[in-house]
Amino acid sequence: MTNYKELLRHITTFIFDYDGVLTDGMVIMTSQGEGHRISSVKDGYAIQLAVKKGYHVAVISGAVSKSLEHRMKALNVKDVFMGIDNKIECFHNYLIARDIKPLQVLYMGDDIPDYEVMLEAGVGTCPADAAEEIRTIAKYISHCNGGKGCARDVIEQVMKVQGKWMNGDGEMVRW
Repeated sequence: MTNYKELLRHITTFIFDYDGVLTDGMVIMTSQGEGHRISSVKDGYAIQLAVKKGYHVAVISGAVSKSLEHRMKALNVKDVFMGIDNKIECFHNYLIARDIKPLQVLYMGDDIPDYEVMLEAGVGTCPADAAEEIRTIAKYISHCNGGKGCARDVIEQVMKVQGKWMNGDGEMVRW
């Protein structure tokens, strides 16, 4: 089996699930029905840096959330797919629209709806607290939990392998 770090050389695209990956998976519901989620500023820093460095970054989520939309806009992520019931179909359509090969994609998911995409992506990854079925098929399991730096972990690894990490442009977007 190929070392997953060798596969990172081909990555041009990061695709993340939202709840359980870019958030800790907990939703606090207000009396008005809006859900509040917890996310990591370290993940946010890495995501906006990946965009700045020219990587494609997308979110495919079953959730529909104004906070997701606002957060991704602040990080300059333009490819946000919410309310998705069939993630593999969305994944295929995204790759076709952007002329991306599966080998070029690092996907991070945490639960059963991510299973098929994890199998097709060049590098299927997950947070430490992902469902057992997802951990079983992941090519890499982050040492970080969802919403606690797992996205930063994989983005940083890709950029380090490709020589794009810490080379003088660490300016952060403000949100």
